[in-house]
Amino acid sequence: QVQLVESGGGSVQAGGSLRLSCAVFGHTYFPYCMAWFRQAPGKEREEIASIYTSSGHTFFADSVKGRFTMYQDNAKNTLYLQMNSLKPEDTAMYYCAAEYSSSRCPTRFGLWGQGTQVTVSS
Repeated sequence: QVQLVESGGGSVQAGGSLRLSCAVFGHTYFPYCMAWFRQAPGKEREEIASIYTSSGHTFFADSVKGRFTMYQDNAKNTLYLQMNSLKPEDTAMYYCAAEYSSSRCPTRFGLWGQGTQVTVSS
């Protein structure tokens, strides 16, 4: 059974940085596509970044573009989200998602992590 395990969340002051990790367990190969979503209390879930893991092609939402970067470590089966210049409005639960089927990428993710909380104080 494939599992996604996120880590790296925490509390930071505005302007600070955090790096989230999403480790893929239970499969030899990296998923075809992966993404990071976030959801703040009372708000809808927002996709903030995605990647096609074979090509490295990435997408970033305007809300994080220029501040967040994403990279993968194939040897560790881990996707990272580097978050810089954090703002209070980045406060949310962050989720990693993945999909092995190319036909489902990048809009339907079948695998989800448990989430990791990011809190940014002003």
